[in-house]
Amino acid sequence: MIRTAALSIVVLFACLSLRATLAAEEMPTASVIPIEDYGLYDQVVTNKFLTSRTQLVVLERMTIPRLLPDQEGPMTTVFFQQQGYFNGQLPPDLVRDFVGVNQRPGRLEGRFRFGPRYRFVSGNDMEDPEVSIGVPVSVERPTVIQNAAVLDRLAFSRVGRTLRNDQALLYVENPRPDGTGTGFLVWFRRQGQEWRIFDTEVVWTVHNGEGGEGPPLAP
Repeated sequence: MIRTAALSIVVLFACLSLRATLAAEEMPTASVIPIEDYGLYDQVVTNKFLTSRTQLVVLERMTIPRLLPDQEGPMTTVFFQQQGYFNGQLPPDLVRDFVGVNQRPGRLEGRFRFGPRYRFVSGNDMEDPEVSIGVPVSVERPTVIQNAAVLDRLAFSRVGRTLRNDQALLYVENPRPDGTGTGFLVWFRRQGQEWRIFDTEVVWTVHNGEGGEGPPLAP
């Protein structure tokens, strides 16, 4: 009887361990963002959003696996191709990699170097302390104008790349506290060792709802 009881306990612990392992595998885990991707994020923030007045940038800690605010579930290659972004000129391997890496979120770290201080948020929870790398990046005329000293907020996708690593694609959105905002794709091409923004495509935009013009959009 003692042997039977001991065997039952061993089986019970084995079942509990297996259940815990399966549950852990089912839980979505955040992916690590490659260090080289932060240079592309920096270019987007600098060229599209920063002004001389910007003192703080609020960033979503986790990347987003979708392109539309009301989209349910992660994006698919079929959905992406149906939209005809960039007139269908994106390389197929770039689309596949972009969709593939964005099947689960990634966790952004304090590796940005665009100049102003920034702070991460997770949903409605603000993280402390503010982050400042202290390495300013030259600010060109932004194409998405922000008049406030606080840029609230930006959310990024993960970066997709071609097999040759000569083109890259990412998504960024700027939902504002007043309910307006915009989201767009940014297409990069590599020139030698440097990455340059080649083109942008507006995915969605919400105006002020008063009949006037909304915020300027990326070209």
